[in-house]
Amino acid sequence: MNMPVSYLKKLIDRIIPPMPDFFSLINEQCELCVQTMAVFVTYMESGDTSKAEQIRHMEKHGDELKQRNSKILNRAFTTPMDREDIHDAITSIDEIMNYAKTTVRELEVLDLQPDQYMLEMAIELRDGTEALQRGFAMLSSNPAHAEDDALAARKAERRVERVYRQAIAHLFRPDVVLEKVPGDDGGSEHHQLALTMIDIFKHREIYRHMSNGADKLAHTADKLNDIIVKIS
Repeated sequence: MNMPVSYLKKLIDRIIPPMPDFFSLINEQCELCVQTMAVFVTYMESGDTSKAEQIRHMEKHGDELKQRNSKILNRAFTTPMDREDIHDAITSIDEIMNYAKTTVRELEVLDLQPDQYMLEMAIELRDGTEALQRGFAMLSSNPAHAEDDALAARKAERRVERVYRQAIAHLFRPDVVLEKVPGDDGGSEHHQLALTMIDIFKHREIYRHMSNGADKLAHTADKLNDIIVKIS
């Protein structure tokens, strides 16, 4: 007796569930990450508090996508690439958004407005996430061609580090510090010097935090490259 094809497929699917489309799931995370970083750049341009709130909302949605994808991965019978690579990609993409949110939050807590260095680093982070998005989108069809995008993301991280070093060098230049301190009576001068030093270290905290976010960008690019090597 011949078993109907549809019944046989249902039976096989019950025994061996279909493989989830992890490429699309990761691409969805990448898309949200790119959108978040675009808003991040807009915030650094304007300091608009409504953009800060938008970033927090998008990062929360990113957490939901990460949790959803992690659950799907845990339940999947088969995967198109190493489980560890999928898990690392899911996690590292989310961490880039986390750094955008916490950077904005630290600016608010420290009562600082974004400056030109922060804007330049945000632009590089956005460009790096766009490169990641292009690379991950190619994995399902032409993974070998995604290598250029992984490289572009790593180059964006190096450009962030270059801007970070410029920002720190400018921040601690003696002439820059001294021009912020009035040369009048000693009491007010000491007070202003203390405020100036506090401001310097506040800015350094933000610069360093954005540099750490770029490290996460580079880590995600490295993970993309690992996947390319394994599935090409």
